[in-house]
Amino acid sequence: MTAKPTIPELGIDLAAQVWRRSGQGAGAIEIAFAHAPATYDTSLWVLMRVAGDPEQRVLVFDRHEWECFLDGARSGEFDDADGTDDAAAPDPSSS
Repeated sequence: MTAKPTIPELGIDLAAQVWRRSGQGAGAIEIAFAHAPATYDTSLWVLMRVAGDPEQRVLVFDRHEWECFLDGARSGEFDDADGTDDAAAPDPSSS
């Protein structure tokens, strides 16, 4: 198994990507679909970052990983990812 390539290894220019946002302001998730000019097993990479991240980190997914992530999100796999118990939280509409 080989390590996943980094942005510099892929030769992707982050500034040249079209980023789609989940919302506005810091903390919004941004996604870009990039074709790497470098030679790798896949031609399409999915890039994910958080707007306002001072470290400007970017996650790299191949197409298969991205499809698995979307499948998990659609099936509710991450609904409890924040560690809170929604059943114990007060209903804000009942005040």
